[in-house]
Amino acid sequence: MRAAFREALVLVRAGGRRSLLAGAGVLLAATMLGTAVTVSWSLATGFDRSVKAADLPDVIARFDRERVGEIDAKLRALPNVEATSYRTEITHVRLSGGTGSTPRGVVQVVGPGRRGYAIVDGRDARGDDDVVVERGVARAWHLSVGDTLSFGRFGTAQVSGIAVSPDNVAFPLATTARVYVAAQNGLRRGTNMALVWTHDPRRVDVTLQQARATSFGVQDLRFITHDGVRVLLDQAAGIVLALLIAFSVVVLGAAGVMLGVAAYADVQRRLSTIGVQRAMGFPRGTIVGAYALRAAIVALPAAIAGLALGAFLAARPTSDLLVTLNELPPGSALLGPLATALIGTVALVAATSAWPALRATARTPVSLLRGAELRGAAPGPRGRGLAGPLRLGARLASARRARYAGTVAVLAACVAIVALLLALASLLVALRDDPGTLGKRYATTAVLPADQLPAVRQIPGVLAASERYQVQGADSYSLGEPVRLIGYPGDHTVFEAPPLAAGRRVAGPDEAEVGLGLADALNLRVGGTLAVQLESGGEVRYRIVGIVRALETEGRVAYVRPDQLLAAHADADPRIAVRARPGADQARIDQGLRDLGATPVAVRGATSSNREILATLASLLRVIALVTGLVCLYALVQGLTVVALERRGTIAVLRAGGAGAPTVTRLLLGVVLVAAVPAGLLGLVVESVALAPLVGNLAAGYADLVPRASIGQALIVAAGLIALCLLAALLVARRALRGSIVEGLRGG
Repeated sequence: MRAAFREALVLVRAGGRRSLLAGAGVLLAATMLGTAVTVSWSLATGFDRSVKAADLPDVIARFDRERVGEIDAKLRALPNVEATSYRTEITHVRLSGGTGSTPRGVVQVVGPGRRGYAIVDGRDARGDDDVVVERGVARAWHLSVGDTLSFGRFGTAQVSGIAVSPDNVAFPLATTARVYVAAQNGLRRGTNMALVWTHDPRRVDVTLQQARATSFGVQDLRFITHDGVRVLLDQAAGIVLALLIAFSVVVLGAAGVMLGVAAYADVQRRLSTIGVQRAMGFPRGTIVGAYALRAAIVALPAAIAGLALGAFLAARPTSDLLVTLNELPPGSALLGPLATALIGTVALVAATSAWPALRATARTPVSLLRGAELRGAAPGPRGRGLAGPLRLGARLASARRARYAGTVAVLAACVAIVALLLALASLLVALRDDPGTLGKRYATTAVLPADQLPAVRQIPGVLAASERYQVQGADSYSLGEPVRLIGYPGDHTVFEAPPLAAGRRVAGPDEAEVGLGLADALNLRVGGTLAVQLESGGEVRYRIVGIVRALETEGRVAYVRPDQLLAAHADADPRIAVRARPGADQARIDQGLRDLGATPVAVRGATSSNREILATLASLLRVIALVTGLVCLYALVQGLTVVALERRGTIAVLRAGGAGAPTVTRLLLGVVLVAAVPAGLLGLVVESVALAPLVGNLAAGYADLVPRASIGQALIVAAGLIALCLLAALLVARRALRGSIVEGLRGG
């Protein structure tokens, strides 16, 4: 081991530029890893981390105002209840403070007991003059601890703390601004909100079933559980988060490919040195250990720096996104995944250096020492003009087959990632702006009496119009699972047509098509029964005739006829869904609806139109794109630098014959193009065939979301790759021309 370590130190010192170049490659790959780990870990664990920090209750119940004592007695009689606390929620309060105001404020008067939110700055409210402000409100209005907040007719209070509660997204992504005040003498006027913690969260259904069976003794009872909260957050940005996490997984794989290829190519460059060592009697174990240790010594500081840089670049936009979702950043908890990535990076570099060294030492010293690089190449005609240097450069690059294949692999991975990035950006825009992504074929809704439907259909440009019912409920057997029922009197595919995964379309009042997300969550199958408890207290049952790939609300939807909803007296005031003819003037249709006394509402896409969250997502994509572009440039410069060092004699001969900077640049351009062209084609194929379906499945298996790059995006990637090739050729050519011709001939 000592001999291997001493030999490793010799290799590091002798490596010179190559050691620095290898370290730079590890740094860039580690930067990719740091970015991916920070994004994926932070987003994947944000909800659970915030739930734990805020001590979020297992069940949040809202109802008409009741006496606290009566509600508490009934709650504690339910099975599995560990603790309760109560609030009085006052809505439509005008709030103003700092730089903002809103008439849609929500004041929650908090009674004694467990809070259900986390204080991230300042302290909790203690008196009538204190108020705790949700972090999203404080951030949007530039409020801080000590500032004054006005409650309209309720007076003013001083901000004593900033809080996070992950039971909803943050303001302004949520349209209401939420604040908390303390109830000094209890909730004298009663409560309309109960927070329930259970002994065993896995058995929360037992508690909810009992509460539903007795109607809990209150009116307008509504429950939301952890799973319900998670679905609520997914409606805001869950698809986007899943896509980013899936994208980060792909980046991790590409970084691994780059590290492995770089280490393998480094050993291939030293085959002659290994041959000399074997001829001198060096044991195989010593040589293999030396190369593994040498790679680890170079990789360790570079990986630490790269992971830290990647985490730094991604931390701010990731944290901003978490803040928007009312979730907490990982803080020091991120050190564990980064440490794991560090160990994995160093181990991968060491292993990929040890393996080719082990294979090389199995060969005879003569075979290791043998070898002109262009051996076996057909002489071919000597090119003149532009083609000559380009062809010579291509031959020089392809002579080292293992290194050439490695360069192609790294470039192909970069091309695939960039193409996936562009396709992902386009998909996010479509999710934001195009309702058709959700299978929605109507563009406008309006609140009008049913007898106005014939008039709506007569508006120029209208293809079809129908009543659309939307009701929230929960599965009767698993009350923690929310269900959205969407009802049309006729064929719903005229207005909403998510693709069928199994079965057929609804044809009768007792039939339902359920989303794949709901089917997976409840283990539903075609021919089974969907039983839904409505918020009004009634229950509806449907026979499942189809399963659809619906994207809305994580696929927890069911398409039905409205007959049972109306019979159950569900709170289902219908809207009129209006589908326009292709090419129709939407402004004219909207004006026609206004003439009928309605206010047209445009149908939105799956993600929020909030500028802040979209800007944050754009920042994340820019960070990943920047790091990927740097990796691509590094791979090109690395390959060119190595070829220039090994072929400095060839370059010196060309210069001695009168070749200038343009010829040398064309030579080096041929070196990179012979790798870049097949890499570009391979990368685009990999993105379309492998990565796009992988990301789509990881992000939303319940919907058709496959971010394949378009022809235009493929052309953009190709143009960018050619530009990087030219830049790399210019940089290395400038460096190669600085040395003297004599030194080049001696070195050759």
